[in-house]
Parts: sequence; structure tokens; C-alpha cells
Amino acid sequence: MNNLKPSFLSSDGSLSVHAGERLRRDMKTSSITTPVVNTTTYFFKDTTELIDFKEKRIDLYEYARYGNPTTMALEEKISALEGAESTLVMASGMYASNVMLLALVPTNGHIVATKDCYKETTIFMENFLTKLGITVTFIDSDDIAGLETLVNNHEVSLFFTESPTNPFLRCVDIKLVSKICHRRGTLVCIDATIATPINQKTLALGADLVHHSATKYIGGHNDVLAGSISGSMELVSKIRNLHKLLGGTLNPNAAYLLIRGMKTMHLRVRQQNSTGMKMAQVLEAHPKVSRVYYLGLPSHPEHLIAKRQMTGIGGLVSFEIDGDLKTTIKFIDALKIPYLAASFGGCESLVDQLATGIWDIPREERLKDGFQDNLVRFSFGVEDFEDIKADVLHALETI
Repeated sequence: MNNLKPSFLSSDGSLSVHAGERLRRDMKTSSITTPVVNTTTYFFKDTTELIDFKEKRIDLYEYARYGNPTTMALEEKISALEGAESTLVMASGMYASNVMLLALVPTNGHIVATKDCYKETTIFMENFLTKLGITVTFIDSDDIAGLETLVNNHEVSLFFTESPTNPFLRCVDIKLVSKICHRRGTLVCIDATIATPINQKTLALGADLVHHSATKYIGGHNDVLAGSISGSMELVSKIRNLHKLLGGTLNPNAAYLLIRGMKTMHLRVRQQNSTGMKMAQVLEAHPKVSRVYYLGLPSHPEHLIAKRQMTGIGGLVSFEIDGDLKTTIKFIDALKIPYLAASFGGCESLVDQLATGIWDIPREERLKDGFQDNLVRFSFGVEDFEDIKADVLHALETI
């Protein structure tokens, strides 16, 4: 996947529109939009062509689980934005991270991860990977000394974290942790779903791999599940080989939706950056809000790190209402614009109260993880800022 970023396309906006399609699309068509290739398998014109393919003299498609032209266009678009040699897209973000861990961490290997990773990723590490003899150490996202001690004194295969994290929007100094890990041959994979390829160039900062739940900002329309891993050809090929065996293939119709969504990603993210920043400031100044978690605010402990490595913070803002569980429920239910739903990154604003969203987890355990009864996660969409602001202020006035 060379020459994915030609000199005449200098911006992420232009790459979002054209990369993988007008540039290097692996299909002979004059269609402006990339066709959806709905097929389970591909034919060869004769046995000579089949053997040439098997002996790697020509590149063709063989079977849909191994590759698809629509999916390939999506992979090249993401690679261009991430500055990656290769990208693999899969059926979900959860599947993508799990396959990456299985492919790159050997039996009896060791993983260091941050404590505030996605809960289900943590469960997979603790409950499944341990059956393969893989051990996991969880550290605080700001525990650089702890990370250094671990990689210097153990054979650590992989360091994995979100940056920023969900829902507290913590971030790691990607350049620093990559330097620490690479001294000892430890791979670094960053889940940059919240950052997006628009706001953060994770690979350029030093990470070996960047993971996305493409369901969120990349798709951007709350209508498709997908995940991606980008990085060097060598590492992504290892993940791709295992992916072919496990079979979590992205449907080409879903790939088309992601291609379409990405054409406006820079516009959507620009609006969400703006709304997120302004609403974080509004909320922090409000007497009925006790705390705001947003990396764009100087009050955030990692604000300066984010300022160095991100060009925008996005539309996800978490905050605590000055009140208890019932007070927060009253605020949530008074909102008119956002949907009460668990996700983020789409055109529509979404809101959820973490305590009710994970109601099945005992309260003591929720509190141990920092999920107070009054914690709200608000994913600002692309609606008009003044409408969103008025709706939030009205809901705060009801409590």
C-alpha cells in the first residue's frame, strides 16, 4: 500500500474524500462512488491464472473471507489518514482488539494495559487470555515509572491503552511510552477511537499499531459496526493471517457505509471538536456541575500532553452532576435533543448515565472503578451548538 498520500492531497479532508477510491481503487469502473462487491467467491479465467495467483505472480481475490475490493478501498482510506503501511478492517472494534492480542502476544506472554481500558477488553484479557498462559498487569494511565519498571524487569510483549480513555478522557504521552517500550522490544498499540485519525496521528507519535472502533467517529452515523487495526505491513499481516482463520469478516455493505461516512469525517469532527470544547467550558462554569472531564480544559491533569499530541479533543465530554443518582436521572430525562443510548461519535448526540448504563454491575464495583452515581457521558453530535447548549442548560435548571 505505497503512495497512499500523493503530494497533491495535502490535507486530511481531501484524503478522507479521495484516498482508496479515485486513488488506487482496485476496480475498473468509472463510477464516482466505490461499488459494493457482494460476492462470496471469485473466479479465475483459467488454471494458468489460478496457479499464477497461488505462486504470487499476480494479485487477485480468491474468497470473500480473505479480501474484497470494497473493503480494500476502505482499508486504503484509513491507511492514508493514519500514515500506515497497512490496515485491516473487521466486523467490530471488540473483535479487532481481540484478534490483535491473540496474534501478537505469544503463549505465556505478558501484557501491560491501563486500568481504564474498555471494560469488555479488560474482561477478555483477564478471563480468556489467562487460559493461554498470558499474564496481564494493569497500571494507571499516568504511571510512567510503573510502566518503565515493568518493561525493564519483565518480558513484556505488548503495551495496550486507550488514548484518550473512555469515559474519563485520560491520555498517555504516546511518544514517551513508545520510547520506553521500544528500548526493550515491547510493542505499543493505542486505541485511538476517541481521538480519531483527524485529531491524532498515533503512528507518527511512535506507536506500532493504532486501533479504532470504526463504529464511532469513522462511521459517524450510528449505523454500522466495524473495527480496524493499522500499522506496519509486517504486524498487520500477522493479524490478518489469524483473522482469516477466525472469520470476523466485515460485510462489504458495511464497508461501503464506512467509506461514505469517512468522506465527511473531517467536517463532522471539526463540528464536534468545537461543540465539545464550548460545552465543556459551559458545564465547568455551571454551579450544578461538580466536575468536568475533558482534555481541552486546563483543569484536566493531562491537558498539556493532549495539547502536544492532538489537534482537537472531539465531542465526548464526561461530567458529574452536583447531586445523587436520582438528581442525575432527573437531569438526563429532562434533555430533549440527545438520545439516551450507549455509544459516541455519531451525528446524533447521545447521553448516558454510567451508573444506569452498567446497572447490572454491583454499585461497590462501579464506585471502585470511579463510576459515581452522578457521572454523565455526553457525546455531542453535529447539531447546532446553540440548540445543544439551550437544551443542556434547561435540563440543569430542572434539578
